[in-house]
Amino acid sequence: MNPSTALARAVIAQLVANGVEHLVVCPGSRNAPLLLAAHLAAAAGRLRLHVRHDERVAGFTAHGIARVTGLPVPVVVTSGTAVGNLLPAVMEASHTGVPLVVVSADRPTGMLDTGANQTTNQVGIFGTFVRAEANLEADAGPLAVRHQVARVLASADGMRTRAPGPGHLNVRLAAPLVPDPGDRGLDWLDVDAPSIAPLGAGMLTELEPGPRTVVLVGSGQPSTGARARRNAEEAGVPLLAGPISNAREGAALATYRLLLDTSLADRIERVVVYGRPTLSRPVTRLLSRRDVEVVVVADSSEWSDVGLHASAVADEVLLPAGDPDWLAEWQRADAQACEALAGMLRDQPGLTGPEVAAAVVASVGPQDVLLLGNSQSLRDADLAPVSPAPAHVIGNRGLSGIDGLVSTASGAAIGLGRPVTALVGDVSLAHDGGGLLIGPGEETPDLRVVVVNDDGGAIFHTLEQGDPTYDSGPYAGAFDRLFGTPHGVDFSALARAYGWRHRRITGRDELAAALAAPVTGREVLEVPLDRADRRAFEERIRRLV
Repeated sequence: MNPSTALARAVIAQLVANGVEHLVVCPGSRNAPLLLAAHLAAAAGRLRLHVRHDERVAGFTAHGIARVTGLPVPVVVTSGTAVGNLLPAVMEASHTGVPLVVVSADRPTGMLDTGANQTTNQVGIFGTFVRAEANLEADAGPLAVRHQVARVLASADGMRTRAPGPGHLNVRLAAPLVPDPGDRGLDWLDVDAPSIAPLGAGMLTELEPGPRTVVLVGSGQPSTGARARRNAEEAGVPLLAGPISNAREGAALATYRLLLDTSLADRIERVVVYGRPTLSRPVTRLLSRRDVEVVVVADSSEWSDVGLHASAVADEVLLPAGDPDWLAEWQRADAQACEALAGMLRDQPGLTGPEVAAAVVASVGPQDVLLLGNSQSLRDADLAPVSPAPAHVIGNRGLSGIDGLVSTASGAAIGLGRPVTALVGDVSLAHDGGGLLIGPGEETPDLRVVVVNDDGGAIFHTLEQGDPTYDSGPYAGAFDRLFGTPHGVDFSALARAYGWRHRRITGRDELAAALAAPVTGREVLEVPLDRADRRAFEERIRRLV
């Protein structure tokens, strides 16, 4: 067996031995030994293999599978720019604690700095974004491969650090890049892996009674959201749960974001934070107030402290019973705001972003998965009524990018084997149009993509640059060209080109009927909106409270 075949088979065998179930791969020449070894493993029923043409799509597909399964998912690519195209997915995985593992093929070390084609320095290419990295040379023996693969995978799933995230295996392969003639054995699959015990969680922290307290839940895993909701409800304190918190049910307050801009929020004295609360500026202002005690409940060895003055970091807290009158005030204010918002939306002549988001959130049940895209769609979902039986909600909130959302949703559907509904903006879908490409013979997800199409970036209308000042005088025409960025994409043609069903939705009844149908196969529901008055619309919403 030639050295490259032996090394590649040892790497794939150790991935299998360490519990890897899914492998996402891209075509290439330098990674041919890894691809052929992966094919043999899949043919033997030891792996589920997923092929993608585009490396960025592959990275986010692997990210989506790892995000919902919690298991390390490697993505195998060839050398050169193929590796660089994985950086966005690696960055997102780093900030959300997702065990994405890059397996990059590379040229032998001696080829560096010679001008050899497709040769660059891949070791360290992901910088501080990976939890662990290993560089495997062609002469690496099976024991070295055993150790390095186990080390990188253990670091990726955080079993010894409680800080999961991406890892990187750089595998240097020399010609020949295909097996020797007649080399068809599969005995190499039967290898062992070290048994690694997980690091246990810490103690329960009991909080002192007295301060007017709220529980704030940012993006997080369902288990985190369930704990936060249970603690808030048992203590009888207001629950401020974001749209990707997986705590937005029961007693959660639907319009908390609006209420944080009222005098009621001025009386908050303590905030208990779960997850990553990075969605809105009212939340950031609350956590930055020096007159508010901030207690962070952390799932890992790292924690979120956006206001930079957390008084305590705990594995879990015991909340004292809250003042019933304090909770009742928040509940009354939320009920009034919900009623006012619903009335305002009903009075609109056509569909609006918050109305579409509310309909999408209401259409998914507890057995379903909902991916909420970033930018305006997510903020619209943050005003949706609280569902009595919500779905498992995911989103790429580590760095809040709009890249890779369709691919992440596709990976989630494959990883869980359940239907996924994704709510994204038009720029997000245009950005990840390649995520619609799934080749013939590949495992096909049941995925519904609801795209709110206002032909550009509606979110910028609500930010500082959306002030009319930056579209007049010397800045005349600047806003739409630089921030609004209309694109004119024909999403019907795009969907059909990739073999997806497409339906254009223009009315409330039509939207309700389309969302009521089961999610089967691949479907794009396009809802066209006008973003021209989005800034004034947002101001009217804020004035409701």
